[in-house]
Amino acid sequence: MGMDAAITGPLLVDRVAVVTGGGGGIGAATARLFAAHGARVVIADIDPELARRTAADITDAGGSAVVRVTDVRAADQVAGLARSVLDRHGRVDVLVNNVGHWLRHPGDFVDTDPQLWDELYRINLHHVFSVTHAFLPAMIGQRAGAIVNVSSVEGWRGYPEDPVYAAFKAAVIHFTRSLAVQVGRDGVRVNGIGPDVTESLQVPYSQWLSAEEQTQWPQWVPVGRMGQPEDQARVILFLASDLAAFVTGHTIPTDGGTGAAGGWFRSSRRPDRQWTNRPIAP
Repeated sequence: MGMDAAITGPLLVDRVAVVTGGGGGIGAATARLFAAHGARVVIADIDPELARRTAADITDAGGSAVVRVTDVRAADQVAGLARSVLDRHGRVDVLVNNVGHWLRHPGDFVDTDPQLWDELYRINLHHVFSVTHAFLPAMIGQRAGAIVNVSSVEGWRGYPEDPVYAAFKAAVIHFTRSLAVQVGRDGVRVNGIGPDVTESLQVPYSQWLSAEEQTQWPQWVPVGRMGQPEDQARVILFLASDLAAFVTGHTIPTDGGTGAAGGWFRSSRRPDRQWTNRPIAP
C-alpha cells in the first residue's frame, strides 16, 4: 500500500492484526475498528463467549475476524497463538498488547504480599514481554510491523492506591521506548497509549458513578466527558497504520486532557475563580 492510499483509504487493508484482550472494552473497539479498515483480525482473549461475540459483530459487518482463546499469562498458550497466526496467515503486521488489570484494591503496600505482586506482574507486564517475543521475529523477518502497547495514566503519575500496579504500567512505557530504538532499523515500530477516565471492562464508570457524580465530567475532564473505548481505538489505529510511519518509541496519553491539567479542575462553586487545585469539591 502506498502512502497516499494509506492516507485517503482504509488504513489496514489485508494486514494481519492480533489484539490481545480483544473480546471486550478497548480491545473489542480496536478489533472492530481494525476490521472496518480492512485488517484480518485475530482476537486473542481468555473469555471465549466475549471474543466470539465481538468476532460475530465484525463478520456480520463484512469484516474478517477469528478467535484464538488464549490466556496470555501462559507461555504454552502464547506460543500456540503465534503458531496458529503464522500458520494461517504467514505473517503478522500489527500486534496490540491490550491485556491489563488492577485485579483488586490491595490496601496499603505494607499489607500486600508477593503473590499479589506476581499476579499483577503477569497480567500487566510479563505478557507484554512474552507475546511481543513470540511475534517479533516474524515482523523482523518481513521487515515490517507495528506494535502498540496499552499502558495507563498510572504509569506516569503517582498512584497511591496501588504502587505495584503503577510500577508495572510505567515499565510498559519504558519497554515500549527502549524496544522501539532497538528494532527501528528492522522495520518495526513500537508505540503505546496511556488511557485515563475511559469506560472499560475493568473501569466501568457508567456503573460506578452516581447520577450526581456523572454530572461532574465537565469539571473533572478538560474535554468535558468520559472517554469511550472507541476514543482509545482510534489512537491505536493511528499508531498501527502508515499514518504513524515516522512515530516510534512513544506512549500517547489518551486521557481527555487530565494529564495536561495536572490536578487543576474547573470550578463551578467559586465565583471569584474559574479553576481550583485545592482538595475541595470543585
